[in-house]
Amino acid sequence: MSSANDIVIPAHLLPRDGRFGAGPSKVRQAQLDALMADGLTYMGTSHRQDTVKNKVGEVRDGLRALFNLPDGYEVLLGNGGTTCFWDAATFHLVAQQSQHLSFGEFSSKFASSVADAPFLNDPQIIKSDVGTHPRAVADDSVDLYALTHNETSTGVMMEIRRPDGASGLVAVDATSGAGGLRVDPTQFDCYYFAPQKSFASDGGLWLALCSPAAVERIETLAASDRWTPAFFDLKIALDNSRLNQTYNTPSLATIHMLASQINWFNENGGLDFSAGRSERSAEILYSWADASDFASPFVQNVEERSKVIGTIDFIDGVDAAAIAKILRRHGVVDTEPYRKLGRNQLRIAMFPSIDPEDIASLCASINYVVGALAN
Repeated sequence: MSSANDIVIPAHLLPRDGRFGAGPSKVRQAQLDALMADGLTYMGTSHRQDTVKNKVGEVRDGLRALFNLPDGYEVLLGNGGTTCFWDAATFHLVAQQSQHLSFGEFSSKFASSVADAPFLNDPQIIKSDVGTHPRAVADDSVDLYALTHNETSTGVMMEIRRPDGASGLVAVDATSGAGGLRVDPTQFDCYYFAPQKSFASDGGLWLALCSPAAVERIETLAASDRWTPAFFDLKIALDNSRLNQTYNTPSLATIHMLASQINWFNENGGLDFSAGRSERSAEILYSWADASDFASPFVQNVEERSKVIGTIDFIDGVDAAAIAKILRRHGVVDTEPYRKLGRNQLRIAMFPSIDPEDIASLCASINYVVGALAN
């Protein structure tokens, strides 16, 4: 049996770009080039001036076009990322009670934020085993249904649909799904995400696509006697977003790279283009795993297998951690599994920036490593 340190993957098998992390994700060279081209006039300038506000407006307009938002939907943004947005939503999206679908590490966190809020009723939490997702159940006492488009920790995705008979708002955590998965905006009231996944930018920013009903909920709760810290005040975020700015100073590079990625999507066909790239990568990865005698998709239900995050299990005789270390030594990085899942598996991002051909090369490289380890 070969030592892992002795294995050398032939150069012709290796991906051209070895970044497969679930976030921060691969950033395209064109995004960096665009940032450098604008650097002297854009970086280090005031976010209250047109130089930056125009770029924020470009992001907001681009997202409206990308998601084909209906009339009246608004694009909000603020600092702090998705974790911050969960806390903000407890103040200005949940009126009294929410229902949460919990099927992995990240889908459980919004529920935890709500459960800790002393001014809200205990949330309803519907759980399912990791590798699956539960379904929402309409309840007249629920004023917000919290769904997750893609569970980053497990590689499970779910179709976004309003629960039959439900009257409450539908809020969707789309952090790793937005831009890489298809969605019908009429099926949600708030579709929120951060830009470090499919949008190939950095974290620390949240964006939310809000229906008129969600905007009304924000304004109603802001006008109530519910005390809210300014940083978590969605009404402040709404007012600032309408001015193409954030409440406090944002990362200018993050906004610029985000705008570049949105433009790339829209110039090439919008969500059909971006989601189509992820779908092609997923077809390659899962077909390889289904045909393998040592690997298999962790998610059993084909319809629930994520098109943006692939989790691949390995048989007991094949050490996925050893494979990841060998890949990393060759510049193929961040294929390790989610740490808390504790499975003998690799987790492979398939965001739109990742070339499907590189997914095919990754599969070939894994085949080579497994064969070399066995000899």
